[in-house]
Amino acid sequence: MIFQKSISRVFKLTAIAGLALGMNSTFAEVNTTGLAVTDDTVTVGILHSVTGTMAISETGSVQAEKLAIKQINEMGGVLGRQIEYIQEDGASDWPTFAEKSKKLLVNDKVAAVFGCWTSASRKAVLPVFEQYNGMLYYPTFYEGLEQSPNVIYTGQEATQQILAGIDWVAKEKDAKTFYLLGSDYIWPRTSNKIARKHIEKLGLKVVGEEYYPLGHTQFNSVINKIKLKKPDVIYAIVVGGSNVAFYKQLKAAGIDLTDDKYTLLTISVTEDEILGIGGENIEGAYAAMKYFQSLDNPNNKSFVEAFKEEYGEDIVIGDVTQAAYLGPWLWKAAVEKAGSFDIDKVRAASPGIELTTAPEGYVKVHENHHLWSKTRIGLAKRDGQYDVIYETEGLMEPDPFPKGYQ
Repeated sequence: MIFQKSISRVFKLTAIAGLALGMNSTFAEVNTTGLAVTDDTVTVGILHSVTGTMAISETGSVQAEKLAIKQINEMGGVLGRQIEYIQEDGASDWPTFAEKSKKLLVNDKVAAVFGCWTSASRKAVLPVFEQYNGMLYYPTFYEGLEQSPNVIYTGQEATQQILAGIDWVAKEKDAKTFYLLGSDYIWPRTSNKIARKHIEKLGLKVVGEEYYPLGHTQFNSVINKIKLKKPDVIYAIVVGGSNVAFYKQLKAAGIDLTDDKYTLLTISVTEDEILGIGGENIEGAYAAMKYFQSLDNPNNKSFVEAFKEEYGEDIVIGDVTQAAYLGPWLWKAAVEKAGSFDIDKVRAASPGIELTTAPEGYVKVHENHHLWSKTRIGLAKRDGQYDVIYETEGLMEPDPFPKGYQ
């Protein structure tokens, strides 16, 4: 089968320490410490919103994690064991995320959890993972200002996205004024706080700042304010289903993002959201991410082909979806490096793990549990994809606690 051959060739992990470990994996002495591990299987958890306003964003993460698990199993599993998963729905509700994470760790005794999207959901589950010593692989770009021994952050933090994106738009668009807009919870508010500090450090000006509840659909008032203030940059961090209403209303109000008169930079709209927004409504916007489906490299070509084979030709892949896909592979590499599913041993083995086969390109786990990765700028097209128009020359070192921004 061609797909099977592709997996064996393209998704071979170079991060696993030593061939001898792999050869003896079936017979490895594994300290499960009460985890859901048998001689033949290991159980993990998947925890995302598949209902509610965040489903538009999180469904891709679920698909990516399941694809990675399927591919790993087809390659022989982890330490000779097939991965089984228990999926729970956070339902776009933060207390539900906390409840479901406790179930997965305490009742199901999963060896790892791949999940969450919003910072609110991550903050809700973090005390649970730290109390019960679970390991969470969190895929979303976020505001930083956090580092936990129980989390591997596979998305980018503020210096790799917010600061780098503002530097780019200030230079390339000669931007002087910014209007900050976001959904009303911790990630957009903290991200815009960091953005404001950086804008002011550059000697530039914030001329407006607004927040709206998750699921909000009436943006005409703030759009009128934007038209009145005429900022050089609309800096948008609207998340979930609200994006559909915002971008449609923006265009209906006469703000054409393909016109040089307007520049919109988002750090929250991936190809997943554009599927709901409609490419015609967001064409001309810029996004600061580390991954776009249109990336031209052999790793990504194989990943996109496999994803479409699994979920259909019309499927799209966004930044967080790709970061979610990395989670099971990084966990596999750490487990096999440790020679154990034991949480403490996996944690100790994680720093230094590298993947040369990541769709975004080479990535490496830092001691602070974030990934070295590139920053890229994409220009939204009518077909729902982004043109990658800029990327950093090398990988950016993650710095979740940048000096002067805390």
